[in-house]
Amino acid sequence: MSMKDIKELRERTGAGVLDCKNALAENDGDMEKAVEYLREKGIADAAKKAGRVAAQGKVDVVTVEERKKGLIAEINCETDFVAKNENFQNLVKQISEHLIKSESEKIDDVLSEEWYKDESKDVNTVIKEAIANIGENINLRRFEKISTDGFLQKYIHLGGKIGVLVEVDGEDTDENREFTRNVAMHIAASSPEFLTRDEVDKETVEKEKKIYREQMLNEGKPEHIIDKIVEGKIDKFYTQICLIEQPYVRDTDISVGDYLDDKDIEIKRYVRYELGEGIEVKKEDFAEEVMSEMKNN
Repeated sequence: MSMKDIKELRERTGAGVLDCKNALAENDGDMEKAVEYLREKGIADAAKKAGRVAAQGKVDVVTVEERKKGLIAEINCETDFVAKNENFQNLVKQISEHLIKSESEKIDDVLSEEWYKDESKDVNTVIKEAIANIGENINLRRFEKISTDGFLQKYIHLGGKIGVLVEVDGEDTDENREFTRNVAMHIAASSPEFLTRDEVDKETVEKEKKIYREQMLNEGKPEHIIDKIVEGKIDKFYTQICLIEQPYVRDTDISVGDYLDDKDIEIKRYVRYELGEGIEVKKEDFAEEVMSEMKNN
């Protein structure tokens, strides 16, 4: 048994280095028997699927209890083909139904809970069964719940590529729903980082000021006018990152704040998820993996 054999078995099964080493040892170095051994143990297929990057899937947004309670969640799979599959779509719907009933706020807590449709299983088991049936890695990546005394507005873009959940202070009327749906669509399109400038942390603002000041100095601007120029650029910066100050996508001559100015509602907060944002494909280094496992054992 050599490191080459372990690497080959690792590539064929997706199992961990030590699992591959043990499998080869148990089967006198016979590669085919080692593969069969890992499959029998349930290590090969599960490990291989669980190790694959899941960056496709769906962002789901639901509201219940007359729009007083809502959820936004991202459930991932590996390919867009599976994301459109009816079985995966049903799984997403059921996971959302479980989440909205659950009192848990953390993924690990949710995964260990009894499945709302079958108390003999936990949520993690249901997801693993789906992985086996569908044939791709599936992952509950993140979720957030909001409860309010006002009402909630939701918006899902492109069948789940982007989801938005907005908390609104105001009366839940047809007219207010239309206004806030337009704002939710704006959030989906413009991806604001903050609701208002008051939410922008001081460190971010100071960093931007420093950059603008250096730009002005490099351009040879007189010192006595730089502060005024920088303040103007900071105001422009707020219009890029703050929802209320962004140009409204349906009428860029006004801001979102202007659009809402004569409406009897107030946007309290929002959550925007974009499918797969921040997920990077990990490049595996076999030697590094071996060293890591050796250190941990």
